[in-house]
Amino acid sequence: MLKVAVISLLLTPLVGALINGLRWKSENIKSAAFLGIAPIFISFLSSIYLFFSLLYSKDTSFLVSIFEWLNIKNFQISFSFLVDPLSVFMLLIITGVGFLIHIFSVYYMSEDKRPAKYFSYLNLFVFSMIVLVLADNLFLMFLGWEGVGLCSYLLIGFWFTDSQKAAAGMKAFIVNRIGDIGFLLGMFFLFQQFSSLSFPVLSGIVDTGSFDLNSIKWACVFLFMGAIGKSAQIPLYIWLPSAMAGPTPVSALIHAATMVTAGIYLIVRANFLFVLAPEVLILISWTGAVTALVAALIACAQSDIKKVLAYSTVSQLGYMFVAAGIGAFTASLFHLLTHAFFKALLFLASGAVIHALHGEQNIFRMGGLKRYLPITWICFLVGFLALIGLPPFSGFFSKDEILWSAFASGHFGIFTILSLTALLTAFYMSRLYILVFHGSFKSKVSPHEGGFFASFPLITLALLAVLGGFLGIPHLISEYLPFHPPHAIEVYLKPVLSSAFSFKGSQLAEGLLMLGSTVLILGLMLMTFYLYLKKEEYLVSLKRRIFGFSQFLEEALGVDSFCSSKIVQPVLNISHELWQGLDIKLIQGFILGIQKWLLSLKGLFEKGQNGKMQNYAVFMMFGLLICVLAVLIR
Repeated sequence: MLKVAVISLLLTPLVGALINGLRWKSENIKSAAFLGIAPIFISFLSSIYLFFSLLYSKDTSFLVSIFEWLNIKNFQISFSFLVDPLSVFMLLIITGVGFLIHIFSVYYMSEDKRPAKYFSYLNLFVFSMIVLVLADNLFLMFLGWEGVGLCSYLLIGFWFTDSQKAAAGMKAFIVNRIGDIGFLLGMFFLFQQFSSLSFPVLSGIVDTGSFDLNSIKWACVFLFMGAIGKSAQIPLYIWLPSAMAGPTPVSALIHAATMVTAGIYLIVRANFLFVLAPEVLILISWTGAVTALVAALIACAQSDIKKVLAYSTVSQLGYMFVAAGIGAFTASLFHLLTHAFFKALLFLASGAVIHALHGEQNIFRMGGLKRYLPITWICFLVGFLALIGLPPFSGFFSKDEILWSAFASGHFGIFTILSLTALLTAFYMSRLYILVFHGSFKSKVSPHEGGFFASFPLITLALLAVLGGFLGIPHLISEYLPFHPPHAIEVYLKPVLSSAFSFKGSQLAEGLLMLGSTVLILGLMLMTFYLYLKKEEYLVSLKRRIFGFSQFLEEALGVDSFCSSKIVQPVLNISHELWQGLDIKLIQGFILGIQKWLLSLKGLFEKGQNGKMQNYAVFMMFGLLICVLAVLIR
């Protein structure tokens, strides 16, 4: 039955993608939506079945082998799937949040001319991510890894007739290929060392201690490079803000449930390797901290509602990398879970706003929308409060757990950076919320709510954003509750996560940290509300005084323009010179020279083969004479 559930989990979105793909020209949104949503719902039910199967089983994992894929000497790869608490944890997020995003897509894509193609790509995206998290070996994981990369290209550039949107899809695809080189090199190092890419086999060999530590460290460095690309960390984060060119539900799927979580998952899945490379873990934590701070700074000056949320995602992924880098793998996954809820909610709510305003994305042209979109307003408010980390919303529990882990493990520099990032998050999200939903209404259209297909996913995600944090109640709080609830995620994931790190600190310090962060975030939020609602002229004056710095942040620190002018353009120039010199002058010139010589030879034969009998008679006599002379000379 377990094998049937795994096959059902995998095949239903693939079949849905194939059927909708074969009828990609169809404009019937109802049939396309049914063929797209039903498979994801079946996959979600299968994930729930796997969850309970593990929960009530004595075994902590199951290996489901479908067939042998490759068998070349000592290189053996099977199409096998590992069902354990970590993979099932990810499956519930992918299929659960993915199911709600599919429902919202019915509302958002109702006027699109190619809904069948859209749902086909969306199903294929989910299928690829399922393969990625279920794979029992790195080679099969890489298949899913490349699958989500392909689907991101197809969906980000879905409206490819717009050159900018098509370019955004190509940008995401190319930047991710840079990270993928690291993934491949990491696999090569591991296979050279262990002659296997299977996670259970690698884990078993590591437990014996018979390995070269330097090879492990280099493998971890390269795997981290792959994670940087997929999870948009410095320096490969530039693709994620540009990915906003795709339909908004796609942005929600990429940011909340699928692609950007893949890098975190890779590190946590291979945690038994990374704990052997503490230098790499330090690199991971500092990369995450710097990324979190830089992305939060950039978000403070963005005017596009989706780009604010995109940089917010980059920043929150930084928190997850920090947690993984300091060995707090449970905290990293806990924040991944809560982030999936509130970030999907924020993106879908922003999609409802954009759709209601007929495509408008500039937050300075919005305002006062809470009167017109009350459901969207309440849901966005819940997502906003969860993201900035106010209790009792989910972000409070997961973000504070990461902050406490950084503090208790002695990483005070990283703790300071993350604390500053939390304050910046409170500022830019308060700014976004006020400019969109409060103040005077600036749009020229009459917005309205989207009905069931818009409201149901928003309300469900809002509830999850409120309640999701209680899956990881800190021990400090649970001790004072009458029934002492455990940290459910920590208990569930304990069999698959390394316990090489411990975090020690007094309960008083942890309590003061929770209280202090809450007071500071609440205070900054209220101050931002006051400035934007009551002192707008002061903000205008302040922006004039720091115009250069504000412009610098608005242009994302000039990173995109730098890449364009110093990397992309020189490559294009060199490519153009090579095309002109090598391709046209040398290769094409050589081929054209041969062509010209053959044409001249053809002309000579044409003169002889002109159809005149007397000429043929002369040639015959000439040939006969040559033959006679040849016989006589012999």
